[in-house]
Amino acid sequence: MKKIAVMFVCTGNICRSPMAEAVFRKMVFDKGLADKFVIASSGTGRWHVGEPPHVGTRLILSENKIEVGGKRAQQLKSQDFQDYDYVIAMDQENVEDVEYYFKQTVRRLMEFALQGYSLNVPDPYYEHNFEEVFKLVNAGCQGLLTYILENEGL
Repeated sequence: MKKIAVMFVCTGNICRSPMAEAVFRKMVFDKGLADKFVIASSGTGRWHVGEPPHVGTRLILSENKIEVGGKRAQQLKSQDFQDYDYVIAMDQENVEDVEYYFKQTVRRLMEFALQGYSLNVPDPYYEHNFEEVFKLVNAGCQGLLTYILENEGL
């Protein structure tokens, strides 16, 4: 059986998308479905390629007992649109960057969350609002996993 491949995308791949990758991976693991998924993250920009996730991302994940592993930032590539079934952006700016540079349409993570949430996950790089971002990412990932399980017949 082919694995379901999910790629989370933000700007630099050090804050939001690696957080979503780690949160989603734990959710999948907790449901006993780890062998059915490939989960990754990348950035639209190349500024942080090779760097570990931001310390704020690592701290909030640690506080919530979620492993980040040996994640290093990588840049989104054209091949990713062939390799991944779901490419999920964190905000409208990321959507526009993907459309401009890759001519691909992607959805935002918060489109999968329950109603009442903003459609954009704010970038905590400057605001340092990692706790707020974690709550949004968690809600979005829960909705995304439900959506995938229903649509993939799992």
